[in-house]
Amino acid sequence: MDRNIRTVDDVLRLLDGLFAPEADRWTTGGASWWDDFYADRSKPVPFFVSKPDENLQSLLDRGLLKPGRALDLGCGPGRNAIRLASRGFEVDAVDLSPTAVAWAGSRAAEAGVNVRFRCGDAFDLLAAAPERPYDLIYDSGCFHHLPPHRRISYRALLDRALAPGGHLALTCFAAGAMGSELSDRDFYAQSRLHGGLAYTPEALRWIFSDLTEIELRRMRDEPSESPLFGESFLWTALFRREDLAAPTASAAP
Repeated sequence: MDRNIRTVDDVLRLLDGLFAPEADRWTTGGASWWDDFYADRSKPVPFFVSKPDENLQSLLDRGLLKPGRALDLGCGPGRNAIRLASRGFEVDAVDLSPTAVAWAGSRAAEAGVNVRFRCGDAFDLLAAAPERPYDLIYDSGCFHHLPPHRRISYRALLDRALAPGGHLALTCFAAGAMGSELSDRDFYAQSRLHGGLAYTPEALRWIFSDLTEIELRRMRDEPSESPLFGESFLWTALFRREDLAAPTASAAP
């Protein structure tokens, strides 16, 4: 007889176990699964290209993101982290896979930019609030691989690590185009994530309702010759954490 649940983290780990072996996709044990995924760099995987997301480039070009301290969650081969570093950001980038991190490090060296790559589970690596919070947390494809209960961990990470006035920039599967549209309850009934969760705009707005929406749209398709990555089966979103210490306009007398 076991009675091992005492904290919320205990509950989350128990729920992780319902999705084994898919739990390897987001927990520290997933390094081997993702290492196998990244082992053959010649595979026709869309995001293996050395191109930044078109929405990231657009946000930078329009001045919606200013250079500061940035965290790239699930950085893979480093394409977005490298673009951020090239635009003056101080970048930390995290991925479960040592193979992906090594590939990203090689790409950064070739590009002549400095990115601090870290290998591991972002929830563990950022279990405590960083001494210097991030002005930008960028997530291209990590969020939609999380089971529903790990949204709690994700939001807690934002609370710890995102600076007041900072931004969350996100891409994830769009309902009707890519990903599973099962209800949260049904994922647990089937103990499978079916490759990733699809989201509607309404769901994203509700999950991140404590943040201010700046932009939410479908990613633009980019042709193969484009210098940017773009697939229309993804949502792109930009949210801002309000700076509660900032002065507000006083009411007119």
